[in-house]
Amino acid sequence: MTLFHFFNCAILTFGPHAVYYSATPLSEYDTLGTSIKAAVVYLATALVKLVCLATFLKVSESDSFDPYQECLKALIGFIDVAGLYFALTQLTHRNISQNHKFQAVGLGWAFADSVLHRLAPLWVGARGLEFTWDYILQGLEANANLVLSISLAALGSLMWLRKNKPRTLIPIIYLCAGIVATMPSITSYMRRGLGWHLPKVVGFELFTSLAMALISWQLFAACQRPSA
Repeated sequence: MTLFHFFNCAILTFGPHAVYYSATPLSEYDTLGTSIKAAVVYLATALVKLVCLATFLKVSESDSFDPYQECLKALIGFIDVAGLYFALTQLTHRNISQNHKFQAVGLGWAFADSVLHRLAPLWVGARGLEFTWDYILQGLEANANLVLSISLAALGSLMWLRKNKPRTLIPIIYLCAGIVATMPSITSYMRRGLGWHLPKVVGFELFTSLAMALISWQLFAACQRPSA
């Protein structure tokens, strides 16, 4: 029963990545190489972030919310944006469209994040003797992160790859990208500052991911329209 629970949680956590790849044109255009390269860039970015966190943040003896520490975490979190910029603009890709490129990069980015942060807790905890909803909620959180990563990649594609975008949309694009990039700090404030429990935080992440996906899709569609 415990192994069955582990497989259920693992499929919920990592299955949507495979479904997204196979159910979209990404598989038809063979963008797996692009996703793998993006995953490698994510791992390198995570290593840089880990070094920065260990260097600039002090170990807190309590689990309370520290605004100064969280601001530093948010600033260090923008290293992800730099890594995403490198993945979108500096890596060599197959001859694929901008639309497929940002999806492949976002998919690889989200999958690497799930493997790095959720595989070990699942393997250690989900095989325990006592059933808990926490690992199912972590799987749902991974799904929200998948949508947010693709949304951030779409916004980054608009910022760095598309030159002829309407000027009125530029502030909205940067604002949305900033919101998505600071989501870890926002959820940390909800957990530690507001005392939200995991189900409430995951519900907020799912709602926010859907909202940002809709907004980024509308922005991408608006920027693709020919200018008058």
